Amino acid sequence: MDVSVHPPEELTAAERTAWTTMQAKTYSEGRSEMANPFLAPEFTRAVGRHRRDVRVAVVRDGGPHHEPVAFFPYQRTHTGVGRAVGLGLSDCQGLVHAPGFHWDAQELLTACGLAVWEFDHLAAGQQPFEQSATGVFASPVIDVQEGWEEYLSLLREQSPKFTRTTLAKERKLLRNHGDVRYVHDERDPRALLTVMDWKSAQYRRTGRSDRFAQRWIRQLVQDLFHHHSGPFAGILSVLYADGAPVAAHFGLRSDKVLACWFPAYDPDYSRYSPGLILHLHMAEAAAADGIAYLDLGRGRKEYKDSLKTGELNVSEGWVIRRHHPVAVAHRARRAPVRALRNTVVSHPQLFERADRLLKGMGRLRERGGAR
Repeated sequence: MDVSVHPPEELTAAERTAWTTMQAKTYSEGRSEMANPFLAPEFTRAVGRHRRDVRVAVVRDGGPHHEPVAFFPYQRTHTGVGRAVGLGLSDCQGLVHAPGFHWDAQELLTACGLAVWEFDHLAAGQQPFEQSATGVFASPVIDVQEGWEEYLSLLREQSPKFTRTTLAKERKLLRNHGDVRYVHDERDPRALLTVMDWKSAQYRRTGRSDRFAQRWIRQLVQDLFHHHSGPFAGILSVLYADGAPVAAHFGLRSDKVLACWFPAYDPDYSRYSPGLILHLHMAEAAAADGIAYLDLGRGRKEYKDSLKTGELNVSEGWVIRRHHPVAVAHRARRAPVRALRNTVVSHPQLFERADRLLKGMGRLRERGGAR
C-alpha cells in the first residue's frame, strides 16, 4: 500500500473532495453503513481542531494518476496507541474506501506507526478489522426512505400501544400548553447550550460520566453546530411549548443519514414524554428532507426498541501489531473493563442493578453539589 499520513487540516482540497465523493457514493453502492456522518471528513477535521492527536492516512492506488482509494482517520498517542476518532463519542468508525478495495490491517498499522488501533463502533463490512472484533452489537435505525406515512403505518402495526400513547401525550401537551411547535433545524445557539446543560444534568442524575464537563467536547459540539454547508451538517432539533424548549436533540447528518447523538428534555415536562414526541417529528422532517434512515446508535434503550424499524451492526475490539509490547499491554489493561461492561449490559438483571446503583450515586452527587 502507498500510505501517507497527515494532520486533518493538511489534507489538500483535492483529497477532501475525493473523500467526500467516495463516501457520497456508498449508499447507492449498497454500502449504507459507510454513509454515516461520523465517517465524513468534516467530523474528523472538527475533532482535529480540538485535539492534537488526530491523523488521517491517505491510501493511494498504483495507477498512473495515483488516486486516493481509502482514508483512515485515527487518533494516536506518542507511544503508538491508536484509537478511532472520537472513541467513546463517535457512533460509527472505520476506513472509508472505494468499492472493491482490500487492505491488510497489519500493513496499514505499520504504515501509520500504530502498535494497536482500538474501536467501539466499527461499521459493518470492514473485514480486515472485523477479524479482530471482540463483540458485535446492534445499532437500531429508523428507516424513512419510503416516507413518513409509511413509517408511521409500520409503527402503528409493530408498536401500537407505544404509538397511540405517544400521539395522545402530544395532544395533551398541546391542550395544556397551547403553543407547541417543532423546529427541525434550529439555528439559535442558546438552544444548543440548553441541550448541553440538560444532558450534563442527566449524566449527573443517572451517575454517568458527564461528557460536557470536558471542555473540548463542548467546543466540538459547538463547532459542529456552526457547520451548515453541503450534505454534512450539525442539526439541532427542538420541540417548544409556550415558547420554551421542552425537548431537543443535536446530531449530525450526511446526504442520506441522520445520526442521533445527544437527545435531552426538560424533566419538568417528563409526563408528556417530550423526547419521544421529538423523535417522531425528527423522523417526519428527515423523511421530507431526503434522509433514508436515522441511526439511533448502539445501546439498549426501551425507546429505541419502540421506534426502530431495523438494526445495523457495529463491532468493538482491537487491531494489534503482532508481538508488539505496547499493543499487548494496552489490550491487557482495557480488555477486562470492556468485558465487564458488556457482561452487565447484556444481562437485564445485572443491568438493572447497575443502573439503580449509578442513579443512587448520582443522587448523592447532586446532594453533595447542592451543599
